This record gives sequence, structure tokens and C-alpha cells, in this order.
Amino acid sequence: MANLQAHLRIPGPTPLPDAVRSAGAWQMVNHRGPEFAALMGRVGPALQRAFRTSNDILLVGASGTGGLEAAVVNHLSPGDPVLAVTIGAFGDRFAKIARQYGADVTTLAVEWGRAAEPAAVAEAIGRMRDEGRPPVAVLLTHNETSTGVTNPIGSLAAAVRSAAPDALVLVDAISGLGAVPFDTDGWGLDVVVTGSQKSWMVPPGLTMLAVSARAWDAQEQATIPRFYFDLRAHREAATKGSTPWTPPVSVCFQLDVALGLMEAEGYESIFARHAACGAATRAGLMALGFRLFADPGHASDTVTAAYVPEDLDWKPFNADLRRRGLALAGGQGKLTGTVFRVGHLGYVTLDDILAALDILEEALEATGRPVERGASLAAGARAASEAGRGRIAAATDPVVAEPGSARDAGQAAPPAAQGAPDTARAGA
Repeated sequence: MANLQAHLRIPGPTPLPDAVRSAGAWQMVNHRGPEFAALMGRVGPALQRAFRTSNDILLVGASGTGGLEAAVVNHLSPGDPVLAVTIGAFGDRFAKIARQYGADVTTLAVEWGRAAEPAAVAEAIGRMRDEGRPPVAVLLTHNETSTGVTNPIGSLAAAVRSAAPDALVLVDAISGLGAVPFDTDGWGLDVVVTGSQKSWMVPPGLTMLAVSARAWDAQEQATIPRFYFDLRAHREAATKGSTPWTPPVSVCFQLDVALGLMEAEGYESIFARHAACGAATRAGLMALGFRLFADPGHASDTVTAAYVPEDLDWKPFNADLRRRGLALAGGQGKLTGTVFRVGHLGYVTLDDILAALDILEEALEATGRPVERGASLAAGARAASEAGRGRIAAATDPVVAEPGSARDAGQAAPPAAQGAPDTARAGA
């Protein structure tokens, strides 16, 4: 089992640094006590820095999809006109959630593999306004995991603000935030949702949301019933350093440590590392003869989708990759069987990408296809060097090596250091 996951290159869950894995073994603490309140006091401000926001940050025990549902049920009412800008399977999911709760959803469907255009968003809002149903909210996807495309959220949000100043901007940032540049306040975003298992180097179990003052005001008018996902309850509990319901305590420990590691590395270095890994993945796949799915101008630095060649039987090929220790993701939705995807987000280095390319070379050679051994690795290394603008150290040496490094950086003290039993030191 361990060998099968030696190279986990899917777009989530992502591999964990040793320090984060160790934090998951810490002894429990009282989630209503001072130790957990101290953790919340560290994690909230650290996430504000990562989101680049002064808005409230909430931790909710759920998957990213739960965060999207929370964004819908807290800010909309049945019958509200909503514009959903979708560029793939996860944009479709966001729209489906809103529709399921009774919103009057208009979909601006962009060709899969391409990003949304600000002018098209403005035109769609104009048509809704002309019909007498200006949107109450606009749903956007930052990074579409199914296609490997990153939307220009800043430009899209500006188009929304210009065409519909009162509309809320709700953003699925699950698979991009924390790995690529993002500016919640600078872009005027009202609700931003992410998930622990993506760029944050943490297991699944937490969704994190940033909520603006405009969004809080909208919640007072929203009439969709909610209980577990009632963000007002989460905000009230957060003022006491807690959550309204029992949180995944171990995942919270791990997030605390991971944020310390990320701040020790520095977000500019993280962005450079992901740019290098994304460029290496794309260049290496092309050198192997794979055709990339995404528009090159908007290719994601966290996940790459490539077409499965017509003369390559994907199922046995993928099974051989797994036997060799490489786990990739298949296509989703209408792309099932058409593309495969390589994740390169979170705890990932250039060496990890080159190792994955090396396994792909071996497996392709085993099928009898002509392969120039080492060519994809060389292409990937060159592309990484260019993307990193000479900052290869950031692409190959993230600050994640030693289990105590987050605490050494002044972040994420283990619970035992805050008065918990000594058994909480396990793995620390």
C-alpha cells in the first residue's frame, strides 16, 4: 500500500510533510478549552494573511463542497437570480448546489479548457438585468480542477462590480488558494472557500471561508434554511476561540503546523515553487508526446490535464503506473476517459515532478512506444528554471523537512506546550 502511494500526484488529497503527519498523532485536547482557543487564535490570523484579507475567517468541519454549500445557503433565498460562471465540472457543481436550494440560476458555460472572459461575464449580467432579474450573486471558480485552468478572478470580479455593484461575488478557491497569488480584499471578493486537502498540505476534513461585511449583511436577508452550515453560529463561536459543533481536532492541529511551515517558506517562494512545478509538468508531458487540455494562457500551476492518446489504453496503462508507484487522476464528468490529470500542489517539489516524469517514461517505453529516455526530465527542468526566474531553490527546497520546524519558526506549538498532557507530544 505504501509503495502505491510513493508518488501521489493527484489534485487532492495531497502528500503531507512529516511535521504535519506527526501533528495528526497528537493527543486530543478539549475543543472548548484554552488549548484549542489558542490554536484558533493562531490559525485565524495566519489564514487572513494567506487569503490577503481582513474579513472574518471561519473553520468548518466539512469537505470543500460543504464550504460551497455554506456559501449558497447563508447568502441566498429561493428564487434569487444567480449567475454561475462555469468552466468545468466543479463550476457545474457550484451551480447545481445553488439550483438545488431553489436559486434561479443562469449559467454562463465556457468551453472546457478555457477561462472565462470578463466581457462575457458583463454581457451575461446585462442580459439578466434587461430581463428584470439582475443577479443577487455571481458564482466563480478560481482554479478548475477538472480542466487544469485558472480563471482571472481579479478581472472577473471587477467586471461583476462594474455591471452589478450590489451582487455578491462567491468564489470557489478550493484548489488554487495557498499555491498561487490570490487577493481577497484587493479583488473585492465577498465569500471565498477553500479546502484543507489541497494547497494547505493537510488531510481532508476542513473547509475554510472568508466572509465580507457585505456578505454578513446579506445573511440577514437570506431565507434558505441552514443549521450545521449556519455561518452566524460559526462566527459567534469563533469569538470564543471555538466552533459551534465538534471540529476535526487533529486536522486543526495539522493545519496549525502547516500554516507555520508555509509562513516560514514565504508565500512568494511558494508561488514560485508552484509555477516551477506547473511549468515542469506541462513541458515534460509535451516532451512525452501528450497534448495538453488547457488554454496555455490560463494553464493552472496546481493541476495539469492532458489528453489520453487514442492508441493508448488508459486503464491498463494507469494500472502499470500505480504498480510503479505513481498515482495520477483520471478525467471528471464529460472528460472521463478523455484526459488524465497530474496534481502539483501543496507539498510538492521539482524533484517530485521529475520523478513522476521518469516513471511515465518507463511505463510508456514498456508499451512499445518510442521514448527518448531523459528527454521529459530535461524539458521539465528547463521549463522550471525559466518559470522560476532563477529561483530554483524555491522550487526544490521548501521549508518542510523537519517535524519541529513550524514551531521553531514561532508557529504551532504542540498542545503539550500549552498545558495538555505529556502524551500530546507523540510524534512531535
